[in-house]
Amino acid sequence: MKFKEKHIQISLVIITLVMTILRFLMNEKGRVTPDSARYMRFANVLPTVDNTTTPLGYPLSIRFFTYFGFDEFWSSKVVGIASFLFIIFFAWKKRFYFKESVILCSLFSFVSIFSATLSEALILPFIFILIYISHLIITENWAKWKAFFYLTIILILLYNIRYSALFLIGGTGLFGLISFRKKYAPAFIFSAATACVFVVLYKFLFIDYFNENYIKIFLEIGLKPTSVLITEFFQGLATSFNPFVHIANPGGGIINFGIYGVGVLNIFLIIFLFIKNKLSESEKYMIILGISGILCSFFIQYFYSIDPLDYRLLCPFSFPIWLVYFKKLFELFGIKVYTIAALSLLTGMAFTWLSKGNYLENRKEISSFLESEKLENIPILFYIKDVEDVEKHVQIAELVSTVNPNLKLTFKPNDTLKKTTLTPHKVLQKIKIDKNKYQ
Repeated sequence: MKFKEKHIQISLVIITLVMTILRFLMNEKGRVTPDSARYMRFANVLPTVDNTTTPLGYPLSIRFFTYFGFDEFWSSKVVGIASFLFIIFFAWKKRFYFKESVILCSLFSFVSIFSATLSEALILPFIFILIYISHLIITENWAKWKAFFYLTIILILLYNIRYSALFLIGGTGLFGLISFRKKYAPAFIFSAATACVFVVLYKFLFIDYFNENYIKIFLEIGLKPTSVLITEFFQGLATSFNPFVHIANPGGGIINFGIYGVGVLNIFLIIFLFIKNKLSESEKYMIILGISGILCSFFIQYFYSIDPLDYRLLCPFSFPIWLVYFKKLFELFGIKVYTIAALSLLTGMAFTWLSKGNYLENRKEISSFLESEKLENIPILFYIKDVEDVEKHVQIAELVSTVNPNLKLTFKPNDTLKKTTLTPHKVLQKIKIDKNKYQ
C-alpha cells in the first residue's frame, strides 16, 4: 500500500506541476491581472518604491529571479512554481501534512493560484511554515525565547508579503488568548503583539513616508450594502471550498447552482467532520487561523476597498482549513482520498482546454509591436477612455505588461498625444490577439 501510495503522490506532484505551467501558457494573457501589472512594474523599478498598495515582499521575489536572466513575467511564474514545490518539499522533509499538501496543491483552485502573477502564490509556503512553527510550539518542542523569536519573525514576514496577513497575526493572538492557561500561550500572545507593533511602525515609517494619503484613500465606509456583501461572501466561500470548480459563470445560469451547491455541501461536510472528530491543539489553531481570517476579510469590506471575496482572496485562510479537512478524510477513507485530487485535476484540464488561448503567440505579437514602436524598454501609458471600459480593454494592457512591465493606465485624453501612450485601437489595428469566447 505504501509503495502504491508513493507512486500516486509522485504522479500527482508531476501532473500538478505540468498543469500549473499549462494553466498560464494556455491563457491568452498568461494569467495576469491589473494587480499583476502593478507587481511587475514595482519589481521592474526597484529599488525605487513605485507604490505602497502592496508590501515589498512579492515584487522583491520577482526582482530576485530577474538576476538569473528572466524578465518580470517569467520571474513571477518561477516564484509561483517554486512556492508550490517548496510546500511539497518542506512537508515531505519535515513529515508534516505531506499527504494533505500533495492533494491540496493539486486542487484546481490552487493550481490557478500558483500559475498566476499574484502575491497569494508566495504567501502560501510562508503560511505553511507558520503552521509548522506553531505546531512545534504547541507540542512544546520549542519554548520561551526561541518560540517567541521564530513565531514573531514569520508573522512579520507574512505581513511583508500581503497586508491581509494582519488577520493571521490577529488569529495567532486570538488563539493565545483562548489558550491562556497553557504553557505555550505567552508565545502566541506576545508574538502577535510584537507583530502588531511592527505593523504600526510600518504604517508610519514606510507607507506614510511614500504615500501619506494611502489610508485616507482606501478607507471608505459604506462601499457596498450589506446585502451585496453577504451575497458575494456566500459565493466566495462556496467557490473557495469547491474542490473541483472555483470559478462561477459571471453571467449566471443553472451551472452556478451546481458550482455553489458542491461548495456548500463540502462546507457542511467540513463542519460535520470537525465537530464529530476530536481536534488536536495544533488543528484548533489552524481552524481558528482560517475562520478568523475569513471573517475579518468579510468585515474589512465595510471600511476598505477590495475586490469581491473569492477563492484567490480567501486562499490564505482556506489553506489551513483544507489541510485539517484532508487529514480527517485520510483517517476515514485512507488512500481513496487521492481521488479528489485526480478529479480536480481532470476538471482543471477540461476547463483549461475549453478556455484555451495562446499566450506565447500573443506575447510574440506584442513583442514585435513594441519593438516596431520602440517602446519595449521605456515607461509607457495605456489609455482607456472611461472607467467603465476598463474590463473591456484592460486585457490588452495586461498582455502588454507581460513584455514591458513599466506600464501604467491613464484615463486622461491629453495623454494620447504622447508617443509613449498606447490605446486599444492603436494596438489592435496592427496586431491580432488570440482570444477565446469562454475567457
